Amino acid sequence: MSGLFGAIARGLERKSAQVLDQLPDFLMGPASKTGISVTWSIALQVTAMFACCRVVAEGIAQTRCRLLQPRRDGKGNEAAVKHPLFKLLYRKPNKWQSAFEFWETLVFHVMLVGNAYVFLNRVGNGEIYELLIIEPQHVLVTRRPDHSLFYTITMPHGGGQVTLEGDAIWHLRGPSWNGWMGMETVRLAREALGLSLALEEAHSALHKNGAQPSGTYSVDGKLTDKQYEDLTKWLKKFAASDKSVPLILDSGAKWLAQQMTGVDAQHVETRRLQIEEVCRAARVIPLMIGQSDKTATYASVEQLLVAHVVHTLHPWAERIEQSGGAFMLSDADQDAGLELQFNLTNLMRGDFKSRQEGLQIQRRNGVINANGWLEIEGMNPRTDPGGEQYIVEANMAVQDGRDLQPTTTQPKGNPNQ
Repeated sequence: MSGLFGAIARGLERKSAQVLDQLPDFLMGPASKTGISVTWSIALQVTAMFACCRVVAEGIAQTRCRLLQPRRDGKGNEAAVKHPLFKLLYRKPNKWQSAFEFWETLVFHVMLVGNAYVFLNRVGNGEIYELLIIEPQHVLVTRRPDHSLFYTITMPHGGGQVTLEGDAIWHLRGPSWNGWMGMETVRLAREALGLSLALEEAHSALHKNGAQPSGTYSVDGKLTDKQYEDLTKWLKKFAASDKSVPLILDSGAKWLAQQMTGVDAQHVETRRLQIEEVCRAARVIPLMIGQSDKTATYASVEQLLVAHVVHTLHPWAERIEQSGGAFMLSDADQDAGLELQFNLTNLMRGDFKSRQEGLQIQRRNGVINANGWLEIEGMNPRTDPGGEQYIVEANMAVQDGRDLQPTTTQPKGNPNQ
């Protein structure tokens, strides 16, 4: 038996200590000032945090990670389809997950607890056979005096513990203070998350029995218990809503309201502010999780969508690309120029007219050929030699540009021209 399962079997033969006192702090749930203990599972109950994780995880997962290698002619990169890692990264990392599910789960882990762990299941020759995500709560990371790391994995349902060396685990870190462990996001943002939960709980309690009585029924004299009971039944039947019952006062008593209503307490405005606070912690533009801006125009919204790709998705993609390349590619692969890459270009395509105008400018100036244009648009290439021909305007032709054919005709929007 090899791989993780073999290590588990060997680990079961050893007597393992209880791991409860060794759990990472994010599982112990440090209480916020509201008194609510915020863990990753509690944080997911904050809809703003859940939406932030989804919009980043789905944004990364849908772009698909490819393994690239330098072209033989030295001009750019091409997909390394024959490398064993290509299929794992691009299509199916293991027997039960698609690539989309794999990357989505990985981003959820690193966004919430600052760390994600993938077991690199290798065959006899060291080749990676499959990628297995390990839930962060089952992993304890320890650093030796020589700065090497080892990972103690606690299997669920009393399955014992397994210790693996650093080369068996791809450890993806979020922003880090010490350099070897990512900072726990839910712990750092526990005040914003705790207040969001407290506001939701308070708002629910406010409306549970009605934000305020629907009215007051005043009686001058003294009511007997039987009269009070009968009057209450009558009011509930004819003058009450599901959650709001008129208040009965006798002997000339007067009701003076002391509790604020939902409007007075400005619950809606406060909860909107907490959505923005959670978005700041997750570094996500509020618009991306449905927090609309009344002053936004179509043009500004389009720029915000571009900003989301540039300032939110791109840093995460770059982090994953560099970390994955460092942990999963051999020294020989790295020396050969192989690298991981998420294609975020399609997320910035813009509207059809603007995209075609931009491609037309590149076509005129010899940056792309007709087949390059068609590839960007997801269309089949031309079969005639003209598909690979580059053109350039006559006044911009270079002397030694063998594949650049000067032309005085400016091509329109059709790449076949």
